[in-house]
Amino acid sequence: QELMDTEAKPSAPRPPRYERHVQPCLAELLGTALFIFTGCLALLDEPGGTGRLQSALAHGLALAATVAVLGDI
Repeated sequence: QELMDTEAKPSAPRPPRYERHVQPCLAELLGTALFIFTGCLALLDEPGGTGRLQSALAHGLALAATVAVLGDI
């Protein structure tokens, strides 16, 4: 019977608890707050006839700005 020659590879260290749990929750909280804030501000002064376009543009521009600023992270 031949024994298989296996080497135990060292496993990568687990990231700290902050990076696994706290950081993603904070990112979700800030992202949600940004979209709620921009959506509410877009509809505060609603001139007649814009409908859903103003809110959609506000969310789209907020997302584009966030990606442009934080895209390298």
